[in-house]
Amino acid sequence: MNDGLWPHGSAVDALTLPADERAALVLRLAESLDEQHDAADAEDAWAAEVAARVEGIRSGGAETITTADALAQARARLSAHRG
Repeated sequence: MNDGLWPHGSAVDALTLPADERAALVLRLAESLDEQHDAADAEDAWAAEVAARVEGIRSGGAETITTADALAQARARLSAHRG
């Protein structure tokens, strides 16, 4: 599957994963970006961020949108950025 934003289907495929698997993927991707930072510190920080976001969703304090809306917003931003 190709979402038009990424040349591979991986981005859209990742969005279909359960929340805990997406969170684990986010942690792994973040760690791969900056190997100079202590992985344990980064993992702890991301784990705290993920926990805070999950709690926000569970408590109703976070606004959520559908995948279709998120992709539409991303495409609009890219289009505006490209001019």
